[in-house]
Amino acid sequence: MAHVQVSNNVAIGILALQGAFAEHQTALQKLSCQKKIAVVLVRTVEDLSACDALIIPGGESTTIALLAKLAGLLEPLRTFLQKKPVWGTCAGAILLAQAVENTKKGGQELLGGISVTVARNGWGSQVESFEAALSIEGLRDPTTPFMGVFIRAPVVLAIHPSTENPPIEIIARLPINLVPKSQKLMAHAGGDSGLHDSQSIVALRQGRHMLTTFHPELTKDSRFHEYFVRTCVLPPLL
Repeated sequence: MAHVQVSNNVAIGILALQGAFAEHQTALQKLSCQKKIAVVLVRTVEDLSACDALIIPGGESTTIALLAKLAGLLEPLRTFLQKKPVWGTCAGAILLAQAVENTKKGGQELLGGISVTVARNGWGSQVESFEAALSIEGLRDPTTPFMGVFIRAPVVLAIHPSTENPPIEIIARLPINLVPKSQKLMAHAGGDSGLHDSQSIVALRQGRHMLTTFHPELTKDSRFHEYFVRTCVLPPLL
């Protein structure tokens, strides 16, 4: 979709190389906000240049990175991150991390942008996926839990504070009582049965960037998309 540069419009791109980009598109199209949202499915550098913000969807992080490299998008995406807001969900969260563990053989291309280390498949394989009702104060109607869908989800292993970067704001944590018993916890938890402090983090912000280790796009609840637009995308444009 072409972006027309009108003050009443905001163009939000979705990296549409692989993964759940169509579900993000549906969620964004439901929103009503101060500016009209134009959704751009990003597959080329030209598509990316039309965007005011970007969502990197869940999927397979190594595949998304490989396809982005083949499309000549890796460096333009890194440049975009320095200037404009980006939200990564699940695989997208991995790509936004500063460092990643438990990678496939040959390593993992990253975009960076958020000062965290994550581990791929932090809760186990596809068959160990689960859902959990999350209490999140910053969302619209915060008394209604948000259903987090965790599918081969990454785990935040560490936060790396820096005076050179904006502080990290924790949006949501996964309480230990909501973790299925079979997953308390994987090998990188040091062999104990509880969540380390950073590993309970499932959503966070750093400046205008945001990551969620779960899949908000796989629910019919668009409140996380509204939160991203309201807190990360719109403020500099108003």
